[in-house]
Amino acid sequence: MSKIDEAINIIAALGYPRAQQNERSALTLLALIQLQESGSWQILKEPMLGVRAILDFCRNSYLKPYAENSRESFRKETLHQFVSGGLVLQNPDEPARAPNSPKWCYQISPEAKQLLMKYKTAHWDESLQKYLAGVGSLAEKYKAARDLALVPCVLPDGSGLQMSPGGHSELIRDIIQEFAPRFAPAAKVLYVGDTGNKGVIHDESFLAKLGVNVHERGKMPDVILYLEEKKWLFLVESVTSVGPVDGKRHAELSYLFRDSTVGLVYVTAFPSRQLMARFLPDIAWETEVWCSDNPTHLIHFNGDRFLGPHVSER
Repeated sequence: MSKIDEAINIIAALGYPRAQQNERSALTLLALIQLQESGSWQILKEPMLGVRAILDFCRNSYLKPYAENSRESFRKETLHQFVSGGLVLQNPDEPARAPNSPKWCYQISPEAKQLLMKYKTAHWDESLQKYLAGVGSLAEKYKAARDLALVPCVLPDGSGLQMSPGGHSELIRDIIQEFAPRFAPAAKVLYVGDTGNKGVIHDESFLAKLGVNVHERGKMPDVILYLEEKKWLFLVESVTSVGPVDGKRHAELSYLFRDSTVGLVYVTAFPSRQLMARFLPDIAWETEVWCSDNPTHLIHFNGDRFLGPHVSER
């Protein structure tokens, strides 16, 4: 059999469903142990690879040139299941790595590598049974390690939220836990975006009551808060690298929320004044700026008033 066929047999023996018993998953496994067609299962490597490197391996080592748009299939239909099952580790060098980081990577788990090195030997069946007997606790162990890296957030109603690791999520947490109580007390959280899971909270029905019907989540601000007392809708952008409410973004959000029946307040949140300074020339007028390292202060960019909606001159 070819190495691809052997890898598919291993995936099946490990109990993965038919959706993972295919060439894509087999090549992913072979890439993570760097096993060529002429190689031996007893001589394996354990590099940390991103999806791009896995696709390169498929093309260069097995002449399988997957299209660029197949990346999501590798992530969602193979690697996600391998990680959940404890076969593969996710960012073992930095578990708190942000999902949109170009350094996001995968590595075969040490236990799985030891098992695979027994393939096609007299010890395979015994080793497989021992591995399968402990795979549940193994998956739980790695899941617990991944969960430790998640960013917890307490919502105004006291409920909890777990977001993807990284500075972007940490700033979103600060917006909800530090900005909202000070400048939008008792506000309702209608939307929270997350780089690893777009729309962690998305109260579409409540937004619709306010005249807002947005179906393109990629264009949504990072956080939407509604202050019933003043009938204000806060549109907050969390900025850790790019994306303040500049003139272009202000116009985009204004159009996106053009049918809102309540006032719109545009806010750019930064983790520090130092980072804010880099974006000062870009920040749009008639918006607010908040820095989490100075949580009790708000910076007003001109306008006919301080905090609150501004009347359009259209």
